[in-house]
Amino acid sequence: MGDWAQIEPLFDALDARPVEDLDALERWLLDQNELAACLDEESAKRYVASTCHTDDAEIEAAYLHFIEQIEPRCEVRWQWLREKYVGSPARDKLDRQRYFVFDRSSAAAVALFRDANVPLHTEDRTLYQQYQKLCGAMTVEFDGREQTLPQMARYLEWPDRQVRQQAWELVARRRMADVDRIEQIFDAQIALRDRIGRNADLPDFRDYQFRAYNRFDYAPADCLAFHDAVEKRVVPVFRRLQDQRRTRLGLSSLRPWDLAVDPQGRPPLKPFADTDELTRKCSQIFHRLDPALGAQFDAMAEAGWMDLASRKGKAPGGYQNAFDESHHPFIFMNAVGRHSDVETLLHEAGHAFHYLACRDDPLLAYRHAGMEMAEVASMGMELLAADELDVFYTDADLVRARRQQLESIVWLFSWVATIDAFQHWLYTHPNHTHGERADCWLTLLERFGGIEDWTGYEDVHARLWERQLHLFGVPFYYIEYGIAQIGALQLWRNARQGRTEALARYRAALALGGSRPLPELWAAAGLTFDFSEKTLKPLINLVVEELRQLPD
Repeated sequence: MGDWAQIEPLFDALDARPVEDLDALERWLLDQNELAACLDEESAKRYVASTCHTDDAEIEAAYLHFIEQIEPRCEVRWQWLREKYVGSPARDKLDRQRYFVFDRSSAAAVALFRDANVPLHTEDRTLYQQYQKLCGAMTVEFDGREQTLPQMARYLEWPDRQVRQQAWELVARRRMADVDRIEQIFDAQIALRDRIGRNADLPDFRDYQFRAYNRFDYAPADCLAFHDAVEKRVVPVFRRLQDQRRTRLGLSSLRPWDLAVDPQGRPPLKPFADTDELTRKCSQIFHRLDPALGAQFDAMAEAGWMDLASRKGKAPGGYQNAFDESHHPFIFMNAVGRHSDVETLLHEAGHAFHYLACRDDPLLAYRHAGMEMAEVASMGMELLAADELDVFYTDADLVRARRQQLESIVWLFSWVATIDAFQHWLYTHPNHTHGERADCWLTLLERFGGIEDWTGYEDVHARLWERQLHLFGVPFYYIEYGIAQIGALQLWRNARQGRTEALARYRAALALGGSRPLPELWAAAGLTFDFSEKTLKPLINLVVEELRQLPD
């Protein structure tokens, strides 16, 4: 699947087959999906290897070969097959209930495709790979040894304020050392993406990406309304929580290195010593929730379908990927022993359970739901597991972990609004300067951000966005976290009223994969697809009330 000479005849055979009658069309679709699964798995293997080993030249070359030489040719041929499907006289005879989502997406993809965009997408992905390689190589010398930037995050939880500041400043300086190259990469991506949108006869890349993401159930105006709702209902709570933190720390002002430390000066939470312990304890949580989920997680661990520990040469962040021909998920993350690592593994396991629930659907497109549902699977799992964190903690530490989780939800809404609003501005003002970009970013931080004091570090503050890999790798993929957090909070509320039923409906919705429209998937899970102020307000009030009831 990495050799075009062997791939091309498979496309030729599909292209030559008649699809005039219903049986022939359905058989042809299944065979087309088989080829797609094989190619997707080859892509996944090479991508996973490239993120696990950003410093391996051979792995890098193999990945670049695939995205530069194989995927562009495949995309042209997929478009031919989509056009063949859309033009088939048997298309209208397909079962509408079964094929509605697939048919709608196929028709939209045909309308959006332009030959001229194929090399531009390839160039964009190559630039993202350069960004990942740059970030994967970032290390600093601290505490007597070389450490990755994810490993340095631990020191921001240390009670000694001087240590926190030293660690924060060292990381900030290391990031700033590559700021010019990162800005160059992003400049090139903005220009490419604007051309992609205009090539498709659309006013800008925002319009293009909303269509590419199959956002049939909401529009940019709904996202802007969400920003307003967050500003009105969430930001005051966020800033109040930060002011409480400032008071408890006995500070006149919060600094960037004061945002993760325990306000009572206690040492950092230590949920696990190594990734084996992290895996074992998360397994216990999943077994408590549902033995079937526990068994699935154990099988993943035993098969080696996870790479969890942070190390030099590893890309930042975390994700779950799918190997569609082998029908199994893969989890990638950078664990360093923090509570956030527990949340990350619970989150990515939620994605994995989603894939495992629908992996046998004959239509590959239905093995993957839209991101607004996929993130409900992951963020919902974080909240479903919240009452089982005694596996990692006892007594006061358990309360701390619970408080940290709830406060992070408040922060997330504010950050999602910031990143999403930033993207709306970026792509509707594609010819902006670096100064204008920084001004926009800082204005958004004034609107949605916290109360911390950045005096002396204004240059770092103006470039915080550069740490958000989604901006480089999956543009406009961030509002989904805000939407899905609303779904996850509804799931959490339902579980408080009856966990067995809530979990059963959650799993039933996961099993649907992407086979139904987004509002129907949410309804199957017992959720209402709406992210307006009307829905957000009572959920935030629920979080605030839960925080109020927690002891200090």
